[in-house]
Amino acid sequence: MALVKLNNRGVRSATTFGSISALGEMRFIKKLTADGSGTTLSFVDGSSDVVFDSTYKEYLFTFKDIHAQFDNVNFQFNGSDDDSSHSYDVTKTTTFFDARHDEADSGTSVGYATANDLAQGTGFQMLSPNVGAGATDECTAGYLRIFNPSSTTFVKHFISRFNVYHASDYTMDYYMAGYFNTAADITAIQFKFNTGNIDAGDICLYGIN
Repeated sequence: MALVKLNNRGVRSATTFGSISALGEMRFIKKLTADGSGTTLSFVDGSSDVVFDSTYKEYLFTFKDIHAQFDNVNFQFNGSDDDSSHSYDVTKTTTFFDARHDEADSGTSVGYATANDLAQGTGFQMLSPNVGAGATDECTAGYLRIFNPSSTTFVKHFISRFNVYHASDYTMDYYMAGYFNTAADITAIQFKFNTGNIDAGDICLYGIN
């Protein structure tokens, strides 16, 4: 248990019966940067200093200014439970909804986007559909959280939220959640657009205990 109090400068300090660090931590693991030369960015446990195993019970991916080669394409992800070939085809069930507002202040809505979810599907799951690339400043950004991917007892849940410069000049706020419906451990995660290269942007991976 930790008690937090103000010191004589009005700054918070900790008085502990244990250690405040025992309450949890977030550790940077790996950053991948797109340079326009490839269609995918993959985080594979045990490869290129990537940790994606039982070391952490939660993993956080952050996405900064992900820019597409082509206009109006969909940013997606999938997982692998195959340690050798890494075929990204794990069965998933997901749900997806969005809120939108256009630059002309003429179109707004909030709704469930059934076309962007999966029901026991093995294909890539939408994170950020209809990403604009008609101008050099158009991109998408957000995060994806995956919980206890090394469990061999439970399904593996995930949650994401993205904002995107939509190809039709909307700001789109995307919410997605679901689970990998398998008791096998997930050992790799791959990101890509449904067509073309990832032209630019950073993806960072963190582990959380």
